[in-house]
Formats: sequence, C-alpha cells, structure tokens
Amino acid sequence: MTHKILIIEDEPTLARLLSYNLSQEGYEVQLADHGSEGLRTALHGLHDLIVLDIMLPGMNGFEILSRLRQHGIRTPIIILTARNAEEEVVQGLKYGADDYITKPFGVAELLARVSAVLRRTGNEGSGVSQENNGEKIIRVGELAIYPEKYEVVLHGEPITLRPKEFEVLLYLVQRPGVVITRDDLMNAVWGFDYIGGQRTVDVHVSSLRKKLEMNQQSVQIESIRGVGYKLVARKEKTH
Repeated sequence: MTHKILIIEDEPTLARLLSYNLSQEGYEVQLADHGSEGLRTALHGLHDLIVLDIMLPGMNGFEILSRLRQHGIRTPIIILTARNAEEEVVQGLKYGADDYITKPFGVAELLARVSAVLRRTGNEGSGVSQENNGEKIIRVGELAIYPEKYEVVLHGEPITLRPKEFEVLLYLVQRPGVVITRDDLMNAVWGFDYIGGQRTVDVHVSSLRKKLEMNQQSVQIESIRGVGYKLVARKEKTH
C-alpha cells in the first residue's frame, strides 16, 4: 500500500529534500509552500500523513494544525520545529500534532519518524482503504467513494454527481456524524477567497441529498438548523 504524504514547507531546498527522500522510500508526495494553500490542500485531499513546518507565509503551522483538528481531520501530523524551540514542540503537541522533528535533521531520523507515526496510527486518519488493484476507496455503510475517479456507488449502483457535489460529499463522508458548518464547507470546497454566499452550499447539498435519498436512504445528509449539515449512515433493516 502506497501512503500519500503532504509536505507543507516554504523553504525550497528543504521541501525538495523531504520530497526526494520520501519518494525514494515509495511514498506518494504532494507539496504546498504557503500556509493557506497547505490548509486548503489538507482539508480537501486524502493524505495518510502531513509534514508541517511551523514558520510559513500566509498562515503559520500552529493555525493550520488547530484548524485541521477543529474540522475533524485526524490525519497524523509531524511538525518541523527550530532547534531548542521547546515551546514550539509543547504548543504543537497541545494543538494535536502526533510527533515533531527539530531542524536540522538527518534523513534517517526523518524516515524513521514517518514510519513510526504511520505504524502507530494505523493509517486511521485518512479513512481510506484500497482495493486489490491499489485503487483508493472510502466506504461509509453501503456508500463507496472513489476519490481518484470522482465516482460514487451506493448499494452497487453508480450515482452521477456534479464536481462540486462530489467534493461536498467527499468532505462530509470523511467526517461521518460530525456537524459541519456552512462556512466550513464553503472554505473547503470553494476556497477561502470565494465571494459567493452560503446559498451556494445549500443548493449543492439539497441536490446531493436528493440523489442519495433516491437510493434507499441508507446514507443521508441531515440539516442542523442554524449551523450546517452532517452525514449519517443508517443501518440496514433485517427481516
């Protein structure tokens, strides 16, 4: 199984070093060099591990870490801190980091810590499994989502979704039972700089809900008045 790792690091040389060495170990690597871009990528993507620098342009690592945990993202995170910066380590762990590496560090230490965190967390953070052919798939009850193909199957039947409907569903399905605000959905799917209103979110959720409910209602999107939405997988009735 190939693990996907997101590196959020703005220093080009270090980013290339991390990417090269992790890729050589067989990991699939994605890079982000700006705080806001890194947060958006982490919220929107499917990653098994995030390597997060603390000092970033636009938004620092602590804010990214805090927002990810607030949004229900449980993906394991390793923070990169400066030497002798004990306060950074303490703050990072307080916000929900799984481990830390102090700069400068050796390749062997990096690979060992990455391997240890992935092994310790059992890859629970992404909620992603893989088929025998290596294709990524997310399952909630009878719902199966293929994020790499933008395909959705419910009770063995394919559901045709528009791109933004798919992205809304993907965001919700990664947080089953968790109430997601309209602002959270808008920021994750349309981006922080989107100038449209929350009505856009409501229209897409309404359309998505109708398509799910046409398939026996085993997976539903519930409205939480004045707040937002949550996805609920209902158990099948047995006779």
